[in-house]
Amino acid sequence: MTTTPPRKRYAFLRTLYFRVLVGIVLGILAGIFYPQFAQYLKPFGDGFIKLIRMLVAPVIFLSVVVGIASVGDTRKLGRVGLKALFYFEAVTALALLIGMGVARTLQPGRGMNIDPATLDASAVAKYASQGSQLGAADFLLNIIPETFVGAFTNGEILQVLLLAILCGIALASLDKEKRLVDLAHSLSHVVFKIIAIVMEAAPVGAFGAMAFTVGRYGVVTLLSLAKLMLCVYITSICFVAIVLGLICYFNGINLWRFLIYIREELMIVLGTSSSETALPGIMVKLENLGCSKTITGLVVPAGYSFNLDGTSIYLTIAALFIAQATNTHLTLGQEAFVLFVLMLNSKGAAAVTGGGFITLAATLAALGTIPVAGITLLLGVDRFMSEMRSLTNLIGNGVATIVVARWEGQFDAERARYVLSRGYSQSEEELRLRDTVEVI
Repeated sequence: MTTTPPRKRYAFLRTLYFRVLVGIVLGILAGIFYPQFAQYLKPFGDGFIKLIRMLVAPVIFLSVVVGIASVGDTRKLGRVGLKALFYFEAVTALALLIGMGVARTLQPGRGMNIDPATLDASAVAKYASQGSQLGAADFLLNIIPETFVGAFTNGEILQVLLLAILCGIALASLDKEKRLVDLAHSLSHVVFKIIAIVMEAAPVGAFGAMAFTVGRYGVVTLLSLAKLMLCVYITSICFVAIVLGLICYFNGINLWRFLIYIREELMIVLGTSSSETALPGIMVKLENLGCSKTITGLVVPAGYSFNLDGTSIYLTIAALFIAQATNTHLTLGQEAFVLFVLMLNSKGAAAVTGGGFITLAATLAALGTIPVAGITLLLGVDRFMSEMRSLTNLIGNGVATIVVARWEGQFDAERARYVLSRGYSQSEEELRLRDTVEVI
């Protein structure tokens, strides 16, 4: 009779996944039983998110520069970008349609009979004012940083991506001996090692963020809007299981195994309500899965602005929820207009703080029928729904990277099958970035 060595038997208890899960559970309990104290724990969550955001810009910059400079083919770069945008728009449009279909069927706001005159418009005034300034020109100009360093200090993903592409193309044509490319490659090792150190604080960050959320908003007070939350959660889960599941199936990937593979990132997003905290980790894991550096470095950062499946589902349901709650009748043409405006505005507000509310405010203002002040109905529960939005966005970007990599013939399917079958996670054989640096 063989026995499992104690070290392997309790290996799960030492994983980041388990520790983050414990942090989330403790945070929920602290928020329920000690709500006043829990609200003081907010800096723990905010601090962890700031640590990760501090590293997002250098991760994207170095990954994209090394990827493009190593390939050295600008035509290939343009082809990858077009394929990625095609995929983003197709799947985002599908997410918007599904969200609208569910909202029309379940009607989460029906029966609330809210009088728009009683809503506090001042609570959403800042979102409405910013939403009115959203436009295609503003979005395009926002991609260009004021200064080279400004893109990094402001943490604008698209601006950093633009600079990285330009630098990568320049290095590909000038650095024939690859000395600067090798330097960038070495620096990326350092950055990812820093990420490995910072990730040890993930359980504390998840604990603080979850404790504050539950302590601040409570659980009982959410019952009146439970139908809306349930609508968003069920729709997002079905979208991931059915739509993304089918996409994975036709691309030779088992969605369930993929979710198990990225479970640490999912737990971190669940605890912090931000998909940005998992960006470095998901890039590492996608490379380890078999996606090339170039594809991963381009598709993942771009997806954080253009491929927001969870946000798209939430926005359509939220818009129709407000209309139903305020007894605002919408024609089929007006609902189609809502979808069209959301398709455009969701890109413009992707990198803006409170982007979801700004996009929604801009859409309602453009329609002119649904009261913009109705957004106040969402303020109390938005934080709880942001977890599902962020989780869906993260999974969607992971699947998108795999799909584009396969389209370009830069996906190692054999390696993917091996990695997913082994279910790598927090062991001695954990992810090794670029064959040398052990991560997370």
